Amino acid sequence: MPTRRTTLAADGADLAVLEGEARRRGVSLAQVLREVVAREADEIRARRRPRFGLAHGGGAAWASVEDENAPVRERGGT
Repeated sequence: MPTRRTTLAADGADLAVLEGEARRRGVSLAQVLREVVAREADEIRARRRPRFGLAHGGGAAWASVEDENAPVRERGGT
């Protein structure tokens, strides 16, 4: 995916921390900002993934757990 340029407005103290990190690592501030943006985007994507869980369905749901080849029966029935 191509890189897109944008303008960023941020707190000076926050940018100073990131600039210090960039200097420490010997990379540009832009590189550090790209990494921060990518990490945040990955976290957002992970939170949006569908999650499947188990719920108490009773009746046919429990019958299928106990014997997956059993025919579906009404709750409390035969």
